Amino acid sequence: MSPVLENMLAHALPIGVRLAGLMTFAPFFGSEAFPARVKAALVLALTALLYGVCPTPAFTLTIFSVTRMALSEAVVGLLMGLSVQIVLEGAQMAGQLAGAQLGFSLAAIIDPQTNIETPVLSIFYQMIAMLIFLQLDVHHWILRAVVKSFGYFPAGTGTVSLAAARELLRGAGAMFLIGVQIAAPILLATMVIDVTIGFLSKASPQLPAMLIGISAKSMAGYALLAASVGLWPLLLEHRFLNAVGFMERVLGVAR
Repeated sequence: MSPVLENMLAHALPIGVRLAGLMTFAPFFGSEAFPARVKAALVLALTALLYGVCPTPAFTLTIFSVTRMALSEAVVGLLMGLSVQIVLEGAQMAGQLAGAQLGFSLAAIIDPQTNIETPVLSIFYQMIAMLIFLQLDVHHWILRAVVKSFGYFPAGTGTVSLAAARELLRGAGAMFLIGVQIAAPILLATMVIDVTIGFLSKASPQLPAMLIGISAKSMAGYALLAASVGLWPLLLEHRFLNAVGFMERVLGVAR
């Protein structure tokens, strides 16, 4: 191999592997709806665009160095992608919580993001969150973060440490908080309805409490969902900003 071609590969390979890791785990980019060929073409195009602006340390193309670099960059892509994916998973969890209260826990369809059966309301919540994700240009934030990460986190310097895994798991706890925050109006309303129907059934045993409770919770849940969805952009924008900041903290731990 000529020295010029070797230098080009040594510079382009870390950029391409980090982008490939990001395309596998990040929301929108890692969707199963995109064919693998489209993702590969996008990785090649972005690698060509970032070739002249992303600094990468010089290293020799040996089996050991390439393997070490590939594993390191895969870890970086995993950490960056999952840091933002947590927000989308929180929205999906909100759909599962709300669906259980509204009687949709058994109604499942194929999720286009993962190709597995998922409760229908979870997919609805996740699709709304994805539309807000695109409307806020969070995918552009992620690409800018990748570019800056090469200066902050040089290629081939990442390590798989317990501290980085612990930080990622700690951040994953925000998924439950996001789910409860989004589903809170429906959860509170259905709880109040359940308590009210319970008192009414005690006062009047002939009252068809189950039929009334299902209808009342469905109408109240749909009304609150329509009323509260307008507040989602503000909530999710704050959460996406926190996710990008969390991405930097995780990379700082892994560095």
